Formats: sequence, C-alpha cells, structure tokens
Amino acid sequence: MNHLKDKIRNIPNFPKQGINFKDITPLLEDPKSLREVTNTLYERYKDMNITKIVGVDARGFIFGSILAHLLEVGFTPARKKGKLPFDTIATNFTCEYGSAEMEMHKDALKAGDRVVIIDDLLATGGTAMAAVQLVKQLEAEVVECSFVIGLTDLPGFKLLSDNKVDVFTIMNFDGE
Repeated sequence: MNHLKDKIRNIPNFPKQGINFKDITPLLEDPKSLREVTNTLYERYKDMNITKIVGVDARGFIFGSILAHLLEVGFTPARKKGKLPFDTIATNFTCEYGSAEMEMHKDALKAGDRVVIIDDLLATGGTAMAAVQLVKQLEAEVVECSFVIGLTDLPGFKLLSDNKVDVFTIMNFDGE
C-alpha cells in the first residue's frame, strides 16, 4: 500500500504553526485509490458481524459511509458540538489542534451493537477516544478503531492500546 502514500499531500504549518497536515484530497480525487482504501476496509470487516459504522467528523464520514454501504449496515455520525438536531450525548476531548466536544444522537446505537469507528487519521488519539467513550456510553461494543493514516510518532496508538482499543491503519507515517 506504499503507493497510496504518494496520494497524501503534506501541508506544513496547517491549520496552525507546527502541524504537518496530511491532506487526503488527492487520494479522494483518484477513484482507483479511493476504491482500494474502501475495499481494504470492506475485506477487513466483512466477516466480523459489524452492525454499525461510526464516522468521526468530518473526513471519517467519507470512508465510514462508503464502508457502511459496502457492509450493508447503518452509519452513525460522531459530530462536533451543536451539529446534530436531536437529543445527544457528549464528551470533551483534546486533539492535535486544541480541545472540543463531540456528540452523538442518544438513540444512534443500541446495547450490543458491534461498532467500527472510522476516521481519516490517528494522531494524538483524543478524537478517537472521544468516539470510543460515546459508543461505550450507549452500551455498544467497539470492535476496532480504523484509520486511513496513522502517525506513529504521535501518542494515538499508545493511548488507544492503553485503553484496550484495537487499531487498524491502512498506511503509517513516522515523522514525515
């Protein structure tokens, strides 16, 4: 999958000084690469009895909705505060860019649902842990957190591992 790394553009100092942003837009614009990513996810999860995909705002919506379609399961958005129209549950989190609050509809999952949480990138792990907490609040099971990109030099992998959350990444970058 190293050829997919060529589809990731590095943007220095975005969205703020000191952040080396991984831009997935070139990957999304290339149908062959997008298909390869989503087919990889499908092949991984097709036999795991997944009942829901939770996509993290906002790029997790892209991959998550495609994966939910392929698996023929429901898609649940985990969104920034104030973006969902119905009754929500919420949790605060800290990420690479600062702190925020994440919400999910309180009726989005049911006890016993088997959930994959998906986002484009794992960095510090704060956003992913917020999604994990929301899923657990609704008494669903987090089967795995899945990312297109993992940044191995940042603490996200360790944070999730320390919290007994399995992680899958399609490609990893280390200090790049």
